[in-house]
Amino acid sequence: MMDTGQTVSPAAGGEEGGFVRAIGLFDGTMIVVGSMIGSGIFIVAADIARQTGSAGGLLFAWIFTGLLTIAAALSYGELAALYPHAGGQYVYLREAYSPLWGFLYGWTLFLVIQTGTIAAVAIGFARYLGVLFPAISAKTWIVAPVVISSKYAVSLSVQQLVAVLMIVFLTFLNTLGVRLGKLIQNIFTSAKALSLVGLVLLGVFVGRNAGAIAENFTHLWAVRGAQPIEPGANFLRGLVPVAAAGSGAFGLFVAFAVAQVGSLFSADAWNNIGFTAAEVKNPKRDVALSMAFGTLIVITLYVLANLAYLLALPITQIQTAPEDRVATAALSAIFGPAGAAIMAVAIVISTFGCNNGLILAGARVYYAMAKDGLFFRSTGKLNAKRVPGNALVFQGLWIAVLILLRTRHVNGTGAVTYGNLYSDLLDYVVFAVLLFYVLTIAGIFVLRRKRPEAERPYRAFGYPAIPLLYIVAAAAIMFVLLLYRTQTAWPGLVIVLLGVPVYVWWSRRGAGRAA
Repeated sequence: MMDTGQTVSPAAGGEEGGFVRAIGLFDGTMIVVGSMIGSGIFIVAADIARQTGSAGGLLFAWIFTGLLTIAAALSYGELAALYPHAGGQYVYLREAYSPLWGFLYGWTLFLVIQTGTIAAVAIGFARYLGVLFPAISAKTWIVAPVVISSKYAVSLSVQQLVAVLMIVFLTFLNTLGVRLGKLIQNIFTSAKALSLVGLVLLGVFVGRNAGAIAENFTHLWAVRGAQPIEPGANFLRGLVPVAAAGSGAFGLFVAFAVAQVGSLFSADAWNNIGFTAAEVKNPKRDVALSMAFGTLIVITLYVLANLAYLLALPITQIQTAPEDRVATAALSAIFGPAGAAIMAVAIVISTFGCNNGLILAGARVYYAMAKDGLFFRSTGKLNAKRVPGNALVFQGLWIAVLILLRTRHVNGTGAVTYGNLYSDLLDYVVFAVLLFYVLTIAGIFVLRRKRPEAERPYRAFGYPAIPLLYIVAAAAIMFVLLLYRTQTAWPGLVIVLLGVPVYVWWSRRGAGRAA
């Protein structure tokens, strides 16, 4: 289980069995940009503003996220060039530590990280399509909620149906070959990047609000309406103080660390191009460059978008935007009621392109796992179009399950409300995502010691300082989340650890077949 030998399986090195190398540098950059930009940038600013309490805090939170993400991308480049094969981060963890660590990442990716994100983006697509076509409603039932336990149910609303149909459609298109998948990605990523640029230009040059500018920038760091952040478990309440952005240096540190949950998740998926490395024309160069260029483009757009929000809306309006739709509030301030429809069109385009990239990339990880005997055997095969068609189908089926499953809440009056299971699961794995990033970047140090003779076409920028700074910063955020978001951090660890017995089972199953 803990073997750290240097044997690289066919999935991670050498011949990869027929993938088409069709992804160039521009295509790879579009996969990174398209996978990163979903709906988060249009929404999470409200929560970050409530946590940091100031215009300066909102901007700094995004700038810090940008620096952290760019540092990670520049560090990952070394691993991408060292192992330019299908599977990306799964392969890096396996080669740095052991097959167990690679499997735990792939297991969590399939169970929640990739599939849960795709489910959330699909529901976002359907929700904003519902702004344009009101019949697409979360309250119009095809199958009313069927209770399966006191806390869970299954249902099918028109909104859920549209989300599932989106997944089926994009999964089908991606089974037709990587060239079609990258074409869709290029078109929709270009469209949504231009939409975000348009939002920035409108906020900066058309929607400039003298009152908002005076409130936000005359008192850039004045804390207003900051939410107190309480310890995440009862047993911590006597040990850890309640924190808030305006309560001193410690409170400010906690507020910024907690705020990173929204901004880091909105900036996630920059590593997805590594999953598709077997299909990149010049993987030893272009995977690393795609990560760097794509991340830089997105982070620049994100910071400028938040600047546009602050030029159009006072910080108090950002904090209290209806349903946290900050971008919609900004456009409504410029165009009136038409702003909601304009924003809905932009988000529909954005979410469609985002899910295409996530669906395309995720299946390559399950393919690599299957090649190692750690996933269903059929997912390790390419179809006639030389893409992992079965892995795409398995991924799509699980996403549909996540969309259909609901959480069930009963309030004090007996009224029942329904949430989305994938939403809870995504909250749980934010901690795990950071943990895997830290382990992967630490893997650069491990592999330099284990394999000093290996060819490294690209070496981590600023090594060892920048990778080490990322590890320290991410570890500090994780520590705060353990204290103040305990209720979501520990279930994330449980999800990861549940993969250990599954790994043992798969390993023995694979050994039995080999025998």
